[in-house]
This record gives sequence, structure tokens and C-alpha cells, in this order.
Amino acid sequence: MSLGEPTSDSAPFFSDESEAEGSEEQGGAQRQQEESASGVSKVRALLTVFILCYINLLNYMDRFTVAGVLPDIEHYFGIDDGKSGLLQTVFICSYMFLAPVFGYLGDRYNRKYIMLGGITFWSAVTLASSYTPKEHFWLLLLTRGLVGVGEASYSTIAPTIIADLYVKGKRTNMLSIFYFAIPVGSGLGYIAGSQVGKLAADWHWALRVTPGLGLIAVLLLLFVVQEPRRGAIEARPEHHLTQTSWLSDLLALSKNLIFGAITCITGFLGVAMGVAVSRKLRTRTPRADPLVCASGLLLSAPFLYLAIVFAQTSTIATYAFIFLGELFLSMNWAIVADILLVSDSLRRTDSFLWEFRSLQLSLLLCSFIAVIGGGFFLATALFIEADRQRAENYVPTDDEPIVVPKSGRSTRVPVSSVLI
Repeated sequence: MSLGEPTSDSAPFFSDESEAEGSEEQGGAQRQQEESASGVSKVRALLTVFILCYINLLNYMDRFTVAGVLPDIEHYFGIDDGKSGLLQTVFICSYMFLAPVFGYLGDRYNRKYIMLGGITFWSAVTLASSYTPKEHFWLLLLTRGLVGVGEASYSTIAPTIIADLYVKGKRTNMLSIFYFAIPVGSGLGYIAGSQVGKLAADWHWALRVTPGLGLIAVLLLLFVVQEPRRGAIEARPEHHLTQTSWLSDLLALSKNLIFGAITCITGFLGVAMGVAVSRKLRTRTPRADPLVCASGLLLSAPFLYLAIVFAQTSTIATYAFIFLGELFLSMNWAIVADILLVSDSLRRTDSFLWEFRSLQLSLLLCSFIAVIGGGFFLATALFIEADRQRAENYVPTDDEPIVVPKSGRSTRVPVSSVLI
């Protein structure tokens, strides 16, 4: 064997044998090496990004289609702003609770088929929601909640496919294309919903646009998109990871009874303590309820912070701080309910001006949330460069030691001894 002849050790990692047999020419060697990591050709990878972007566009179109015909829906069902707002609430709640579930499934099963099932289900439920009878508004709420099931199955998985196709700068560019569909799809959904409902003189037809486009997305996903190898493009193949079953994960989580016991005890004690302090303080000031709530939140914050800080060094201190943090946090529960009952009695639903002012004040909260979010991103800017360099230079080992708290002090143990 000559020195210039490649050995088996120089073969591309995770190479596809079917592709390797079909490209023996020197001109195709470089292309084969690029394809071998993820198992997807450059052309198909680019088509995959555009298809996923198209589906993401449909997702956000569907979310805001209802907003475009919301006045017609309120008139059709004879409901007010409060009930119509539930349409988005049930969708967000469904999406929020099911997104981690599909993220779990996407880590263990074929992501392409999970997305196929989710998009098909989402399209069918959206189409079914357009046939909701006038007397059954709850059915429209149910179908909007089920739409969240389909969208959760896609939105949590699609970015991971793009991450397995590109790295570094290219990955950032492709993800920017993918997320570009969010503002565009939101605007198109509002426009399409309002205009289709106006042209058809029936708001039901506005909900029948995205299901038809969803059928096209299913066909493209089925025949064009190819499942890439997980982590292979970053030289972190999935056979270095140890997969555990769903049952074993639940058993591992169920072992942490200490945290559950702390939550139950602090919940009981915190509610009782909050009510007692508020009742006693009312004899001195009529502002007792909000003052107790504010004190509980402000007192809980440092203890919850310390619980996170001490998690690596002392288990006992961590649980102690969690106990105190949850105790003060639980002081608000009963008092907040009492405050809400007072504010609800002051509502004047007979005034259109009051309804407008209520909606206006509710939307003002978005501005404050934006400021808080901006502050967190500014804090992220202080650490992002160092974290990115650490992530790019990180090289996993087969038995890398990690720090595990033991009897209040940290000790180093191999990974193999703590894997479930």
C-alpha cells in the first residue's frame, strides 16, 4: 500500500455506503465527503430548509387567520372579547404543554414522520374547525386547542433538522431564513383571513385556506425532505449518546421525592402564613394585601437565587433555600385570588369606552415585557462569545468526569457510574 493511498481510518465519519459506491471519480470525492456527515446532499439540504420555512410560514398564517376574522366570529357565536380571547389562550396552552413532549419524541424517533403526522393532524383539525355549528362555540375552542398539538410537533423539531444539516455561519443563515417566516406568516395570516372572509362573505372560508396549503407541505415533506444523521455534522454522532426509555426517565424523576415534599409543605404553610399576616396587617393599613404579596415575592427571589448557586456545592443548602423561597412565594396564592375578586366586581361591561380601556391597558403589558426581554438579551451579550467558543472547542470523551454534590461537598465521578 502506497503512502498516498487512503486507509480505512481516513474514510469520512458516518459515510453512507450507498453514496460511496456511486461516486468513485476524483471530481465527486469532495462532494461525497460533504454529504457523508449528515447523509444529505447539498441540494436536498437547501430544499429541506425552504420546505421547512414554507411549513413554518403556514403555521403562523394559521395562528393569525383567526385574528383577521375575529369580529365575524364574535358576531356569529354571540360572544364578547373575553370569550373570543380564549381561542388564542387554549391554543397557546396546548402548544406550551405539548412542545416538550414532542421534543422528547423528536430526540428518540424519526423526526420526519413525527412532523408528517403533526402537519396532517393540524390541517385536518383546522379544516374541521371551519364547520363548527353556531350553537357549539366550545367545539371551536377544542379544535383550536388541537391545532396546538399539530404545531407543537413541528415547531420543536424542524430547527433541529436544520442544525443537523449546517454548522456555524451557514447554520445561522439557514435558521434566519426559517424564522423569517414568523413575521411574514403572521402578517399573511391576518391579511388572508380578513380578505378571504370578506370575499366569500363567510368567515368559515378563511379557516380553509391553510389546510389546502398544508396538504402541499405534507407531500413536499414526504418526497423531498430526508432525515439527516443526528449530530454527525459536528462530529458528535448519536451512538456516543446513551438513550434511555420513557419509563426509565419517569422512574428517575419519581425518585426526587424531596422536592415534591418541600413543595407540598411550603405550599400549605405559605398560604396559611400569607393569610394570617394579611389579616393582622389589615388592622393597620388597608393596603395589606398587595404589600404582603410584594413582600413574599421580594423575599423569595434571593432564596431561589441562592438555591441555584449552591446546587453544585451543597445539596442540603440547596433544599434549604428552595424551602424558604417557595415558602415566601406561596404567601401570594390566596391573597391574589381575593384581589382579583375585588377587581372583577369593579368591571363595567355596559360601557364600550371601559371595554376599550381594559383592552388598551392589557396590551400595554407587552411594552414592559419587551423591556424585560431586552434586558435579558443585553445580559446574554456579556457571555455569548465565551460560551460560543467553549461550545465550538468542546470535545466529548467516552468517560468524562463530572462534578456531583455528595454530603455537601463536590466530588468527581465518571459519567458511566451515574448514567441511568
